[in-house]
Amino acid sequence: MQRLLLIGAGHAHAFVLEAFAKQPDPNIALTLVSDAATAAYSGSVPAWLAGESTLEEAQIDIAALCQRANARLILSPAKAFNPEVRYALLANGDRIDFDVASFNIGSTLHPPPRHSERLPHLLAMRPLSLLHQRWQALQEQIHLLPNGSIQRVVGVGGGAAGCETLLSVLVQLRKQRPDIHWQGHLLSASSTLLSGAGRLPRHLMRRALRRAGVRTHLNVRGQALTNGGVLTHLSEVIPADIVLWATGAVGHSWLSNSALPLDNSGFIPVEKTLEVSGQPDIFAAGDCAAFTPTLPNAGVYAVRMGPHLADNLRRACHNKPLVNWQPPKRVLALIGTGDGRAIASKGSFGVSGMWVWRWKKRIDARFISRFNPPFED
Repeated sequence: MQRLLLIGAGHAHAFVLEAFAKQPDPNIALTLVSDAATAAYSGSVPAWLAGESTLEEAQIDIAALCQRANARLILSPAKAFNPEVRYALLANGDRIDFDVASFNIGSTLHPPPRHSERLPHLLAMRPLSLLHQRWQALQEQIHLLPNGSIQRVVGVGGGAAGCETLLSVLVQLRKQRPDIHWQGHLLSASSTLLSGAGRLPRHLMRRALRRAGVRTHLNVRGQALTNGGVLTHLSEVIPADIVLWATGAVGHSWLSNSALPLDNSGFIPVEKTLEVSGQPDIFAAGDCAAFTPTLPNAGVYAVRMGPHLADNLRRACHNKPLVNWQPPKRVLALIGTGDGRAIASKGSFGVSGMWVWRWKKRIDARFISRFNPPFED
């Protein structure tokens, strides 16, 4: 009996559980450790932030998926990992021994330094598993604001996640408190928005930000929170009452004591098979994995890795040769703009409209329903 340990309930591991549910293996004992029985699907987070869906509608029922796959679910995250003796220690004190292990724990970020005690409210966008708690805390504060006040919302990070988050949050805040004058600002350390996207998608995003009344600051890196706003690398202060921090993704800090290889950002280097470099029978996928060539931190890659990871984990358990995974050269990105529209971006191609948003919501709903009960045989 081979002991297969899945660490984290990310998108790739949802595919692993589905694969073992559809093709059970009596010679593999499957265990998943996670901090929660549900996991948010990153693609549906903007609709939830904008108030267009409930939190439940944006989540995968990991507990039900584990039950379907006959996998043991332990609701306690890993906090230590020993690749030589082959065990993981959990936050609840349990020790889980394994023969084959896989990481799909996403990423986090370094919170910005704080240079004062009177700071704007910070909403960090990572780790995703705790976003709902941070969002609820912010909404409770919004209810207490005085009528007719001015509130400045500053998004730090000019990538797809940063743009999409700011636009979605502004929609919900304006809906929740229409009596308040909401001002939006976006800081991008790059000279463009949506780095890596084509010229047309970037133009469409700039237009969406203008429609939402967001002022864009290019070549401006947010460095710290200070009294009344965000301190930039130019030693200027951008006034802010609420700061959405969506930049600087890094690996989880506890990995640094694991004896696993890590890159400069704390991510786990993997081979083309998704096996950790120099660590036989240990795998990593999604944001926590450092693939060569470098892949963007986007859920679409974890989704693409998922079926391949499931196959190689099964192969590893049976001592069969592993198969390389080939990332797609270009992926379709569907980016919500908070106004009932979305941008479809693939390479230099870009298009925007309400139909794109409806298309995105249908795709996201199908993805989530695939892993939630009632299951299709």
